[in-house]
Amino acid sequence: MDIAKLGEFGLIDHLTKDIKPQNVSTLYGVGDDCAVLHYPDSEVLVTSDMLMEGIHFDLTYISLQHLGYKAAMVNISDIFAMNGTPRQLVVSIALSKRFTVEDLEDFYKGLRAACEKWNVDIVGGDTTSSYTGLAISITCIGEAAKDNIVYRRGAHDTDLICVSGDLGAAYMGLQLLEREKAVYYGQVNDLQKKVNEAKAANDTKRLDTLNRQLTDFNFQPDFAGKEYLLQRQLEPDARGDIVRRLREAGIRPTAMMDISDGLSSELLHICKQSGVGCRIYEKNIPIDYQTAVMAEEMNMNVTTCALNGGEDYELLFTVPIGDHEKIEQMEGVRLIGHVTRAELGAILVTRDNQEFPLQAQGWNPLKG
Repeated sequence: MDIAKLGEFGLIDHLTKDIKPQNVSTLYGVGDDCAVLHYPDSEVLVTSDMLMEGIHFDLTYISLQHLGYKAAMVNISDIFAMNGTPRQLVVSIALSKRFTVEDLEDFYKGLRAACEKWNVDIVGGDTTSSYTGLAISITCIGEAAKDNIVYRRGAHDTDLICVSGDLGAAYMGLQLLEREKAVYYGQVNDLQKKVNEAKAANDTKRLDTLNRQLTDFNFQPDFAGKEYLLQRQLEPDARGDIVRRLREAGIRPTAMMDISDGLSSELLHICKQSGVGCRIYEKNIPIDYQTAVMAEEMNMNVTTCALNGGEDYELLFTVPIGDHEKIEQMEGVRLIGHVTRAELGAILVTRDNQEFPLQAQGWNPLKG
């Protein structure tokens, strides 16, 4: 269905008509000039993220359903990174005429799946047209008690440095998708080149055969045994489960953020804002087997991928040294180093005990 047939408000109604608020702080959601929210006894957390086609995502290999899920999760993750609870989501989309109502239904299917997982209400947004493809802007609103909010600036000398899950898999998933995309376009371009040659030679019979091959072309990407990498890239999950486990264990992180741009970049942010240094140990960085295999296959250093790849959306946090035993017993959390005095710098200790300064080589959206 052409989106123009519904119009802006018809489209919004079509996509959101059966959304029912789940949070008591949502007094009124979609349907008026503003959503109405009420937070009487807690601090309000607000985060916003933009995703631009060709910069943050490639529709060659990510479905609109996966894109909707991921777009919601990356914002929900920011709320968890402040030790908060996500409550509402505002979604704005700019799209070109190549998209249909069915495309937007798929996008909202993923968006709603992510929100339903963490009990988040979609309460509004905006839609408009675009001449340059798809643009997505999402704002997530959450809450936390004043004393429970965890900032990046709270790390202290001797604190322990921890991460959840494993690192580098999302980046290797991206490399896999880019590799298969290159193979796909290489095969299509080869066929098109042969078509052009047949045209130039006026070889009608060969041209008919090649055109049929081009029409029937069915590319099968090589993803066997690498499903985890794809899942980490296309369908990441915010780690609200880790936040819950920390609360249940009576652990309040001193500093925390999610790993969107790469471990090294995020750790340096914490060090700078806290006025401290750090030492992390290569042997302690959690890396999945598929990540290591893929890195070897692509002749890449797996530690570099884990440090700088980004898009893991795992939690990086520091805790007081007195919580060491609790952290050691916590499933899904790895102790990777400790905080030091600022003058000692930010250091990576390799497996053979060499020391190198940590460098921020992760994702930079404004880099040319």
